[in-house]
Amino acid sequence: MTEISGICPPKFAAVKDVFAANLKEGRERGARFSAVIDGETVLDIWSGNADREGAVPFSDTTLTPVFSTGKAVMAVMIARLVDKGKLDYETAVAHYWPEFGQNGKSRITVGQLISHQGGLPGFSPPQDPTIWFDVEATLKALCEQAPLWTPGQGSGYHPIAGGYLLGEVFRRVDGRSMGTALREDIASKFGLDLMIGTPDDYAARISVMQKPTSAPDLGTLDAIKQAAFLDRGSSPAGKGSADWRRMEIPSANTHSTALSLAQFMGIVANGGALKGQKLLSLGTLGQLTRERVYGQDRVLPFKLSWAAGLLRNTGIRIYGPNERALGHSGWGGSCAMADPEKRLSVGYVMNKQSAYLIGDPRPVGLINALYGCL
Repeated sequence: MTEISGICPPKFAAVKDVFAANLKEGRERGARFSAVIDGETVLDIWSGNADREGAVPFSDTTLTPVFSTGKAVMAVMIARLVDKGKLDYETAVAHYWPEFGQNGKSRITVGQLISHQGGLPGFSPPQDPTIWFDVEATLKALCEQAPLWTPGQGSGYHPIAGGYLLGEVFRRVDGRSMGTALREDIASKFGLDLMIGTPDDYAARISVMQKPTSAPDLGTLDAIKQAAFLDRGSSPAGKGSADWRRMEIPSANTHSTALSLAQFMGIVANGGALKGQKLLSLGTLGQLTRERVYGQDRVLPFKLSWAAGLLRNTGIRIYGPNERALGHSGWGGSCAMADPEKRLSVGYVMNKQSAYLIGDPRPVGLINALYGCL
């Protein structure tokens, strides 16, 4: 039996049992699950291997690419600018970035864009996948593109493009990239292993990912889903993983530990505070977390409730039994969530990816077991 390391008081033995079963039954190769309540780390366990050969143990310093789980980080970073009065969710994106307003996009608000209502889930017409490595070209193409549906009329998940667009909005009003602001304002100050765009110095700590053995189920395919996930240029390709890792793509290439994700999501769980320091006002937190659109998503085959970049637990209950919890999940299974009523935040990372778009049974089982212990 693989040894499980970390912190697990007897109260949370049931969570450790679920974690151990995932390892024993081959659902995990290396993973970590962390929980923070009212700013205190109450559970933090990890086990398995960080490499393919089984020579490198998964440890408390292992970094993992968390893909779209990073959208939760992006949502809070945008909310920070709202809190400072630099951004307004109800103001048109084109007010801050005039070029964005081309071809029917002049009225798309920041709140609509961040809640996947902007109609830009991918390129249409398709682009070469190397375009993503040229930020200027990517932004130019998206600015010139017409929305794939009428903005504001329902959500359609933006897997990658949304991060480029919101990253540019952030840069234009803050003066720094989102990754730089995250590092300077939060990660370095609070000791978080959390980064958008990961320098080469950290490469040796990054776990090797095992891709899913099957494709996700997108339901009935159409042009919108094609642009979001299936076209040749729907995701970055044509360069090495190191080039991708170094890029700052807030929607897709965040690297972190489970504990740092849980601690960061404590901002949402604990009234805007991180380790006792206020980072968001209650008013902005309310704007960040309220429902902005609910219904059948045009890209993901689920009825979803989107806040300002966070996925609400309403109707899906993948982040525990409280429908007022919020979070985000990433390709392959990672997730981060917050429950303000319990002042609870959770991070889960792993290196054996599954084909679940959301609701991977591994974190769902761990989170449900955690609630059962509270």
